[in-house]
Amino acid sequence: MADNASTDDSVAYLQAHFPQVRLILLAQNYGFCEGYNKALRQVQAKYYILLNSDVAVPPGWTQPLLHLMESDERIAVCQPKINAQQHPAFFEYAGAGGGLLDALGYPFCRGRLFETLEEDHGQYNDVQEIFWATGACMLVRAAVFHELGGLEPAFFAHMEEIDFCWRAKNAGYRVMYNGQSHVLHVGGGTLHKSNPKKTFLNFRNGLALLYKNIPSQGLLSSIGLRVLLDWIAALRMLVAGQKQDARAVLKAHADLLRNRTYWRKRRKEQQPKGNFPKMAGVYKGSIVWEYFIRQKRMVKDL
Repeated sequence: MADNASTDDSVAYLQAHFPQVRLILLAQNYGFCEGYNKALRQVQAKYYILLNSDVAVPPGWTQPLLHLMESDERIAVCQPKINAQQHPAFFEYAGAGGGLLDALGYPFCRGRLFETLEEDHGQYNDVQEIFWATGACMLVRAAVFHELGGLEPAFFAHMEEIDFCWRAKNAGYRVMYNGQSHVLHVGGGTLHKSNPKKTFLNFRNGLALLYKNIPSQGLLSSIGLRVLLDWIAALRMLVAGQKQDARAVLKAHADLLRNRTYWRKRRKEQQPKGNFPKMAGVYKGSIVWEYFIRQKRMVKDL
């Protein structure tokens, strides 16, 4: 159990009730990303399971994932089907039936478009190559995790799994979904979606994600369109009375500019390559257009 300098009685409780559990105590809150990086450097294993504290898992849930990973060494990451713990008949926002990306880098899932969640009728009980697996619950090949340098520490939290999976794809690995395994996720247990900090991280990291990973061809147009859509989103928030969220979007852009030297260095280190539009799990259109203008609410309608 890795403890990211928690301020409650988590450590004392574990020591008192589960003394057999090994504790890795981190000196400060390094966030989701660097917290995992520091902890996993101290763990020797063939596979790692990244699992949020608000995920409920049934017995035997790891077996379908392990079997799939063992079948192909090119598979770097695998996730199960994720339903909402409060409403188990529906998919959960973070991960659902496997993560996809549109042409402008907007993430969505099979079973979830923006705030619309599909009811689970078994339509995603398949095994499918996807673009990204959720950091809330995913199995990762340890050697690949360290080969790629772990999660991007500057992200702190949010979209780090998409960045990791994108880097894995650029390195020739595959990212998979296995609907024969399923878990239940509360969602927002650490940072609720109404928190402006979450808005800041999502918009800051979403733009950094594009800059780090899109090949040079098409980079400027993708970044330009994404910035424009971010400003439109901020305007909608302002009209809706969400002033703090609108301000968070502008702060996100300002933070990227302020730290542009760091992000330029990270892009140069990674040297993004490959044909992004042709990668498995990429939707060649715009989900913003399809969802908000054409009113499409289901992935099957795209």
